[in-house]
Amino acid sequence: MNVREHWAVRSKRVKSEREATGYVLRGCIKPAIPVVVTLTRSAPSNGLDDDNLAGALKGVRDAVAEWLGVDDRDRTRVRYAYEQVRGPWGVFIGWPLG
Repeated sequence: MNVREHWAVRSKRVKSEREATGYVLRGCIKPAIPVVVTLTRSAPSNGLDDDNLAGALKGVRDAVAEWLGVDDRDRTRVRYAYEQVRGPWGVFIGWPLG
C-alpha cells in the first residue's frame, strides 16, 4: 500500500499475481462453501502491519474469490484470514480439508 509506483506498473504486477494464482488453483479441488481461506505471505522482511498485509494480498484474494465463484466482499460465504512468515517471496493459500 505504501509502495510508490506508477499506476501502470502496479496494474501489471497485480494482473500477473492474479493470473499466477488462477493458474495454480486450476488444478485444485474447490472447498465446500462456507469456508475460511488463509492467505500467508512469505517474505524475507520483518513483515507488514495488518492493513498493509491485506492490501499486499488483494490480487491473490480476488483470484481466489473468482476461482470459487463468489464475490470477495461476501463474508457469509468466504472469510479470509491473513498470516505471514519469514522466508523466500511467495504466497500460501489454504483452507480446512473436510
